[in-house]
Amino acid sequence: MKSWVQSHLNVGLIVGVLLVLLTYLIVTQQAANSGGGPRVVTTVAQWLVDKQLSEEPRERVVTTEAQQIVDKQLIQVPSETEKQQVTKVLCSTDERLSDYCELEGDVRIRGRSWSVDIVPSTWSERQKWKIRPYSRRSATHVDLLNVTQLPGPAAGAGAPPCTVTYTRPAIIFALGGYSGNVFHDHADVLLPLFYLSRQYGGEVQLLVINRVQPWWLGKYALALRRMSRYDVVNLDGDAHVRCFRRVTVGLRLHKDFGIVPDEVPGGLRLAMPDFTRFLREAYALPRSATTTRLDPGRKPRMMLIQRQPHRRFVNEKEIVAAAAEEGFEVVVTELRIDAAVDEQARLVNSFDAIVGLHGAGMTNEVFLPPGGVLVQVVPWGNLGLMARVEYGEPAAEMGLKYICYNITVEESSLLEELGPDDPAITDPDSVHRRGWAALYDIYLTRQDVRLDIARFKLTLAEAMDHLRRQQGQGTR
Repeated sequence: MKSWVQSHLNVGLIVGVLLVLLTYLIVTQQAANSGGGPRVVTTVAQWLVDKQLSEEPRERVVTTEAQQIVDKQLIQVPSETEKQQVTKVLCSTDERLSDYCELEGDVRIRGRSWSVDIVPSTWSERQKWKIRPYSRRSATHVDLLNVTQLPGPAAGAGAPPCTVTYTRPAIIFALGGYSGNVFHDHADVLLPLFYLSRQYGGEVQLLVINRVQPWWLGKYALALRRMSRYDVVNLDGDAHVRCFRRVTVGLRLHKDFGIVPDEVPGGLRLAMPDFTRFLREAYALPRSATTTRLDPGRKPRMMLIQRQPHRRFVNEKEIVAAAAEEGFEVVVTELRIDAAVDEQARLVNSFDAIVGLHGAGMTNEVFLPPGGVLVQVVPWGNLGLMARVEYGEPAAEMGLKYICYNITVEESSLLEELGPDDPAITDPDSVHRRGWAALYDIYLTRQDVRLDIARFKLTLAEAMDHLRRQQGQGTR
């Protein structure tokens, strides 16, 4: 009996010592996790979870791609420092033009599944947004990115493990939509990328998605390289989980083609002259002033843009003669859509004035030297507002002289083709109400223009007067 009691006492003593030791370990772990603050651990299982979260990630290997780190773990566990960093999420889907998100914290991007996950530093409510990363919400053929704020830290929220980790911030933008048209390439993609990326001084990773065409990235490679020191990453079908601490999802337009200085991120007060200067630097354009400033003895040069196969100037020779009589050196140009951007930019930069019918060719105003002139001839069809917003207002903001020449119905080929009683002649607004397809077909596809030379000479005189007033003012 005595030996039986003794053996049970020994067992009880061993159990008691183990309980004391376990209690000590739990209390010690609490202090390590909370910095000495109060915390309640209710179970041993909870303690084991906390211990796993507190362990540092295992060794990482730096790849040959600058600043990219491949995580060798099957499951990446954020460090305590990362977990304590504040998560900031701002997503907007109700502005007039654009959807976008500004994300700070543990951001994980999966291109293949069109998803962006934000892993919060503390437990929080799960939130989800569908963001069209193209800058114009109205654009078709652009899928939606799923942006999700997970309910808690990575270990408990099912966050995908990082395969590539970056220290630099990122901007996600989409192609498709209206891109491929030179106006939309600049207004919808290059301009917002410029004022979003400028705050980083080249230390930013550009991520592109949505039916990415390699030719587009090649066409604008010089401008893209000046925005970022790193190659653009194509997320289409991308199998990696790319992790960042700061990400902008989508390009936010300030207006149709322009910059609102107060809305530029990073405290920079950029404006359109900054964008045109950026392009001159990217394409190594030689002129930042007009001929009348640089060499007052020479005639100012005027480019007359002739379109193919529609929206043409029918009396091209008469226009050239009138411009030459006013004192311009005139060159007629048919700008090719497949031309290298830098070559075309240098060509346009050699001129002081552009004359052209409303259309994407007017976008070449961005390459004119400051102080130059843009003369936009607006076809019949109540297109004045569209022409002013897309090209007129931007030209003025760039530091150019903008002159709008609205043709009369007598100068339109539609009068003879359709007759004076057709609604397209008598009531252009009725065509507008039928939608963009009808407007484009009638006014922008089927219409040519025969300028009234006597009337147009007044516009040429206004352009020349502006250039001559710059003589003797020096260069900027």
